[in-house]
Amino acid sequence: MTPVVYLHGFASSPLSSKAQFFRRKFAERGIQVEIPQLDEGRFEDLTITGQLGVIERAVGEQRAILMGSSLGGYLAALYAARHPSQIERLVLLAPAFQFSRRWRERYSKEDWERWQHEGSAPVFHYGEGRERRLNYHFVEDAAQYEDEPEFAQPALIFHGLRDNVVPAAISTAYAARHPGVRLVLMESGHELTDVVEPMWAYISNFLAVPESIGPESIGVSFD
Repeated sequence: MTPVVYLHGFASSPLSSKAQFFRRKFAERGIQVEIPQLDEGRFEDLTITGQLGVIERAVGEQRAILMGSSLGGYLAALYAARHPSQIERLVLLAPAFQFSRRWRERYSKEDWERWQHEGSAPVFHYGEGRERRLNYHFVEDAAQYEDEPEFAQPALIFHGLRDNVVPAAISTAYAARHPGVRLVLMESGHELTDVVEPMWAYISNFLAVPESIGPESIGVSFD
């Protein structure tokens, strides 16, 4: 099977619970999963452009399947749109479409002016469990990228109905406009950590993972 590259979310790490869960599941079937550290240990200098460069190095010259969570899902979509012959399929978990626009809505005008004036701002880093500074260039760089990348590859999107970070309506509207996208709405929030087992059932079917458990055996419908 084609190798899988998993992209973690914003201020997270390759050690995130979802990344490690899916790595174990694929490893049980003998499938390689690459989980690059998207900030390369330099979170303060993080940009969308820099992360796309990390993905390019992780994928290399091979064909690949991209999986991504939240910002990682948005990055996967951006990369797939720019590499249509290299990326075969996508699995997106609560993808942060409309990233730049929605990021700006999180802060007041005063916050933006302070961030720009000081050059960086404190952001909680979930992977490290502490606050880290993030350069204002992150915002400037993100603004050049499209809200909703137009990739043509088959994709499976999961989104929590109780997501209060990226509304499920965004993925619902995207899937409605793209016939190659399958959307699965879950009774969960943004993290989706409480539904990893049912997600794996869908993923193993979608990617035709060898010796995968059939949906009938665990009560999941693909109708």
